[in-house]
Amino acid sequence: MTLTIVSFLFFTALVAFLTWRLTRNTDVHTDEGFFLAGRSLSAIFIAGSLLLTNLSTEQLIGLNAGSFDDGLSLMCWETVAGISLVILALFFLPRYLKSGIATIPQFLEERYDPSVRSVTAGIFIVAYMLILLPFVLYLGATGLDGMLGLKEMFGFSELNTIIAVILFIAVVGAAYAIFGGLKAVAVSDTLNGAGLLVGGLLITFFSLQIVAGEGGFAEAFSKIKAHNPDAFQSMGKAGEDTHWPTLFTGVLMLNFTYWCLNQQIIQRTFGAKNLAEGQKGVLLAAFLKIFGPVILILPGITAAYLTLGAQDPEMVKAMTVDGVVDANQAYGALVSRVLPDWMLGFFAAVIVGSILSTFNSVLNSSATLFSLDVYKKYLNPSAATEKVVRVGQICSFVVAVFAVIAAPIFFHGRDGVFGFFQKLNGVYFTPLCAIMLLAMFNKTVNGKSALITIAVGLGLMSLGTFFSSIGEFDWVLGVFGSGYHYMGAVLVLLLAMQYCLGEFAGMKRATPYEQKNVEAVDLTPWKHASWVGASLVVMVIGIYVWFAQ
Repeated sequence: MTLTIVSFLFFTALVAFLTWRLTRNTDVHTDEGFFLAGRSLSAIFIAGSLLLTNLSTEQLIGLNAGSFDDGLSLMCWETVAGISLVILALFFLPRYLKSGIATIPQFLEERYDPSVRSVTAGIFIVAYMLILLPFVLYLGATGLDGMLGLKEMFGFSELNTIIAVILFIAVVGAAYAIFGGLKAVAVSDTLNGAGLLVGGLLITFFSLQIVAGEGGFAEAFSKIKAHNPDAFQSMGKAGEDTHWPTLFTGVLMLNFTYWCLNQQIIQRTFGAKNLAEGQKGVLLAAFLKIFGPVILILPGITAAYLTLGAQDPEMVKAMTVDGVVDANQAYGALVSRVLPDWMLGFFAAVIVGSILSTFNSVLNSSATLFSLDVYKKYLNPSAATEKVVRVGQICSFVVAVFAVIAAPIFFHGRDGVFGFFQKLNGVYFTPLCAIMLLAMFNKTVNGKSALITIAVGLGLMSLGTFFSSIGEFDWVLGVFGSGYHYMGAVLVLLLAMQYCLGEFAGMKRATPYEQKNVEAVDLTPWKHASWVGASLVVMVIGIYVWFAQ
């Protein structure tokens, strides 16, 4: 255990020191320096930050828990993301950089009006504070407890252990986001990302070795498939949330909105030094996401075999909670099973890094949204840049406090948290996706039509998410057979409604929208972007076809 603690503290301190060394000369006293890293990010930092902001505990623990039950079909949340990132690189990023924006709501103001900007900024901040951050903090705390045995180490109850870990993560993460700005976030993300890739691959490698016994990896896959013939089926089974038809409805919509329209994720692309670097970084992230199932899905499948098939005593003991096998324990139990003590501490530090990555990135995005879209826009338009940055830091602190309070209240004791989290995202992703698609492909619908679309979308998605289990509303999802199909249907309805509001109800701009180039960065595209993007799309389709056999 001493080696575990020492290696954990060493790697955590090393990342903090290197981040300070690499960012100590960065100007964080201006809004562009603090929120956009002075528009200086190169491809490698963009890719690293995109990946690790995404690869947090909701992925490591949530996806592996899902694949413990449903197998390879859960790869839709990773592999399909490759297509979404190609769309971001080739279509959305050039338009974002052309407008020189720091936030998605800024773009929506340019296209619609200021009211749309303020409403969408508020939606993002509330969603981050009450959905995303509590979820990441809670799963991170439970995962670390499973890996390191923190309850036994400190003699705390389960809930007190979770609260203590949440507080530790919140304090360290807030320090990065509040005092270092986006560049510190991006650099620490990249350093932790390297550790996560190495550690994640080692978890997969060692777990397959244990399954194989004296045989090779082919023997491991044969044993798993013999125990569960559907374990490596990419299309899923009828009745599962991720059965293949959902790839074309809610799963695709959530993937697309998350990677192309979500402030928390794409803010680091706004800090690109030029379009070419931005496209290279996004496409590199797309390539790595396509192979994300190797570290985010396969360990859950091997954990299922070791627990339910091979009846491995250590796995069965670690996975059993109150006499029942709990899939949420899969990743923590597997890590503890396969790694030696000194590597366990290193990987625990990497896990903390992945949690911090999402946590501090969301805090930075929340600060950016509030400071630029609310405070400077409405509360104090003449505020000096240092005052704007200071307000952003205060916003980060407030959001962090609320997230820490909400984490154990909202998620402690809940089953199936990953699927629930995706459905919560759908509540606000669906209307935001609708108004952004109309913003891109229609030049005339106005801000009033967008506000009506947001209101109707939030209402319909709340009905399908929170009230569908109540007797008089159970028909809502029954008609569609899946919550993800319902999301897709609502998206189509909202697009049609907003278009009709513009065409037939007079909700049009006085003049058609024309985007202006503010010349914030060089917009010369990467010369290989198109064929690299096309190759990645073909790769995604090929992987699905291969594992559909």
